Amino acid sequence: MLNYAISFFVIAIIAAVLGFSGIAGSAASIAQILFLVFLVLAVLSFLTGRRGVM
Repeated sequence: MLNYAISFFVIAIIAAVLGFSGIAGSAASIAQILFLVFLVLAVLSFLTGRRGVM
């Protein structure tokens, strides 16, 4: 998930440098959404992670 967010962020930067503002804005929005999903899943994973049973 984080890999996709970083990929879309890089696409947004390249598109912005080349002057494609519409594509850059869309890619940046997608990257933000994917990063937020990653954060939510990471927090849930840490809170509900496996605990050792002894």
